[in-house]
Amino acid sequence: MNLPVSRCERDAHIASGGATGTLVIGIGNSLMGDDGAGIHVISRLTGVSLPDDIELVDGGTLSFTLLERVENAARLIIVDAAALDAEPGTVQVFHESAMDEFLNSRSRPSVHEVNLLDVLTAARLRGRMPARYSLVGIQPEFIGWSSEPSARVAAGIERAAETISNLLENAA
Repeated sequence: MNLPVSRCERDAHIASGGATGTLVIGIGNSLMGDDGAGIHVISRLTGVSLPDDIELVDGGTLSFTLLERVENAARLIIVDAAALDAEPGTVQVFHESAMDEFLNSRSRPSVHEVNLLDVLTAARLRGRMPARYSLVGIQPEFIGWSSEPSARVAAGIERAAETISNLLENAA
C-alpha cells in the first residue's frame, strides 16, 4: 500500500533523483468542444478528496513543458480525448504495454496537437519514465469552437472521472 507523502517529503525525494506519487494529467483544449474532455475530467477530480501524493494537472495543450512532471512521478495517469473508433463518450483505459501499443499503432491517437508520444519517448530516453502509467481515453463527438463538451462526451467525462477515482483507490 502506498502511504501519502507530504509535499516537502516529495520535493526532497524528487531532488534526490527519486520519483514519487501519482500524476494525473488532463490534456486538451477547453475551447474546442470535446477536445477539452481531459481538462474537464481534471476539473471534476479537483472537488474530490485525494491523498497528498496525487497531483492533478491541467496540461491544456502543453507538450514538453510536462516532461519534468512526468519524469518525477512514480505513477502517471493521462486523460485525453482519443480516437477510439467507438461511440462518442466511450471511455477506454490502456495500461502500460497496451497504452504503448495504442499510441504507437495510430498516426494520431490524440485528436489535438499535443504529441503525448513524444513526451513519453523523451522520458524513456532519459531513463525517467514512470514505472506505472495509464491512458484514459474518451471518444469525442464534436471538435470545434465551444467551451462545453457534447452531451454524450459530458457523460463520458463523468465516467472517466469515476474510472480515475477507482484507479487511484485501487492502487497498490
